Formats: sequence, C-alpha cells, structure tokens
Amino acid sequence: MNSESTRPAAILWDMDGTLIDSEPYWIDAEKELAAKFGVDWTDADGLTLVGNAIPVSAQMLQERGVQMAEQDIVEFLVGRVTEQVRTHTPWQADARALLDQVVLAGIPCALVTMSYAVLAQATVSRVPGAFAAVVSGDEVANGKPHPESFLLAAERLGVAITDCVAIEDSPSGVAAAYSSGAKTIGVRRITPIEARPGLSRVLSLDNIGLDDLARVASGQVIDQLGSAS
Repeated sequence: MNSESTRPAAILWDMDGTLIDSEPYWIDAEKELAAKFGVDWTDADGLTLVGNAIPVSAQMLQERGVQMAEQDIVEFLVGRVTEQVRTHTPWQADARALLDQVVLAGIPCALVTMSYAVLAQATVSRVPGAFAAVVSGDEVANGKPHPESFLLAAERLGVAITDCVAIEDSPSGVAAAYSSGAKTIGVRRITPIEARPGLSRVLSLDNIGLDDLARVASGQVIDQLGSAS
C-alpha cells in the first residue's frame, strides 16, 4: 500500500446487493407472498425497499393487503431467501474479488446486514474465516438508515468506526454507514447513490483495490459518478 495512505482498521461489508446479488430473491419472495392474497406487487415495488430493515418490507406488504402478522411475513421472506442462498449464493463478482484481496491482506472484515442471522450465516459459511464479526438486522434496535449496525460492527471488531471503510449499495445503507462515521464507498448497483461531502461513489468494485481502500481510509474521495447518481 502507498506509504502516504492509511491502512483501514477494518472493512465493513453490506450483504444484499453489495456482496451478493440477492435482491431478485427478495423481490420474488415478496411477489410470491403478495400473490397469495391477490395483491399486485411489482419489481418497482420491491426496489423501493432495497436496503431497508425487513420489518419495513413487512409493514409495506401489510398496507398493500397481505393479511398476515408482521413476524409471519418476516419469517416467510427470510426463509425463502435463505433457502435460495443456500442452494446458490449469487456472489457479486467484483465484490467477491475485492473481499478475497482484503482477507489475503489480513484486514479484518465484518458483515453488516439488515437480513437476519440465519441468512447472514448462510452467506458467511461460504467464505470460512473471512468475517471476524457479523451484525444482522435481528440484532439491532434500529435498522438502516440508522448507524447502529455499523457502530456495533466496529465495537465487535475492537476498532474505531472512523478508521473503517464501509461498502454499501443502497441509499439507506449508505446513509447508515456515512452517519456512523465510517469512510463510506457507495456502489451504484440498482438504486441511485446521492452525492454527499466525503462520500466515495463507484460504478463497480472491479477497479477498486487495496491502495484505493487505503486512500479512502485516509480521507480521500473516489467519485466515478460525477454529476450522475
């Protein structure tokens, strides 16, 4: 790494959308459940929920006419997606390649997700030893965009949040990481990433390496999106 750069104390990874391409699994599960109650649910509806806490999705489905208790909706969605991830983990190739570099370099990693522990562990089990800490949505009182999950991840790793680099892909996830004090990289997947002072934004992680992470950790900003979101 560049001697003028600062090695990150840790990398805090979002899961859904950032590390694995699981958003289609979530939307399919929402559609399946909505159809049981004759409720129309589209891809566009699903995209509005990307990155939010799962109970938010449950409440939205209830409002649209799914007549089930919130906890039952949550269990259905988590169960369906976990089943699919266990059958086939849809890695985002760019993120998986960067994760491998980070792990090889000995930089600690945490998985910070609004998915529940059963799904988080299904993903973590595919990369044994990669994550020193996992924070899931069922462990926090306040889901993203609140910073609690990122602060808890840094605490579990025993590092200062301001010395961490967080990688996110959704507006709520970026907001959570950014407000936690972590140096944040927003990856433009399927939802726009709004510009913020000090926020790095990239089109993909394909050309992001250890030196880039070090530069971000030292306070430099990478912005591949410019005026676009």
